[in-house]
Amino acid sequence: MKDKDSYEIVENEDEIPHESSISVIERNDAGEATKIKHFKHMHNLMSGPFVGGYENSCNGCMLPISDPFYYCSECVFFLHKACAELTKMKNVWHHHCQEPLSLISDKAFECQECWHISNAFAYECCGCEENKCLRCVIALTPGARTCLKHVHPLYFYRDYDGQCNACGDTTRGYGAFCCKDCNFVLDLGCFSLPITARHKCDEHLLSLTDNDDNSYSESHHCDICEESRDANRWFYHCTTCDTSAHVGCVLGSYPFLKLGSIYEETNHPHPLIIVKKKYYYLDCNKCGKPCEDVALECSKLECKYIVHWDCAAPYFLRQWWKWGM
Repeated sequence: MKDKDSYEIVENEDEIPHESSISVIERNDAGEATKIKHFKHMHNLMSGPFVGGYENSCNGCMLPISDPFYYCSECVFFLHKACAELTKMKNVWHHHCQEPLSLISDKAFECQECWHISNAFAYECCGCEENKCLRCVIALTPGARTCLKHVHPLYFYRDYDGQCNACGDTTRGYGAFCCKDCNFVLDLGCFSLPITARHKCDEHLLSLTDNDDNSYSESHHCDICEESRDANRWFYHCTTCDTSAHVGCVLGSYPFLKLGSIYEETNHPHPLIIVKKKYYYLDCNKCGKPCEDVALECSKLECKYIVHWDCAAPYFLRQWWKWGM
């Protein structure tokens, strides 16, 4: 309580609207919502399980789909139940303004907690207009645990300066989650790492892990970049195929941009679609290098225009840091 930046006094909490983001259309016999309308989507959403594949991500947090969730039967749109049921307005304890945050979507932003670029759902401050992604809002909810279920509670220290157990980087005074019972520290970026992720190197979902049981040193390499891997740092692994890879190699620079969505904030005359080429890399129309990562491709097939995200997006929407290995 001595740290004034770690809490705020809400004097008129009853005046803050807690309006739900969904309206329930149908319920089952157990009273669970089976058909809903979300105010950020034009069609009705049905509760899972979905009979199709699970290769899609949640449009709210951009993490892989997992039960329970809602899906749209008319277009490719998925929402985790937890993401769908968040309120339209929310007070967030770790935000420096005393203004409520409102739920937005389809706007490219940099999360002020994990620093990732995204255009999924976010909470935007009505005062300073800063944005926080759903992953961080949920992860920083009081009582939440780390994605790897650390056995002890973690406490947030705004001015902590030390080494992160996940990536090995120093927190540089930006704040970190620390355990009072053992020497365990997570910086803000690693605290909300996706527990599962997908990559073209493996047909299965890769799971985030902090333990490499293989003592054979030559096995500590990344199956994507084929470089060495620090066995003491977190990595993604597939137990079925024995695939292991750096966090940065799996996630890439922009893991939370919605592929296939429209981005119009450029000087190009046509709307551009966010894409990520896996094969047949076309050359960027600005820098001339192959578009191997996230790019913007013209929605007009006859135009043939494509540019790297970093060549077209404004500076504040470019990823200026990389995951530690």
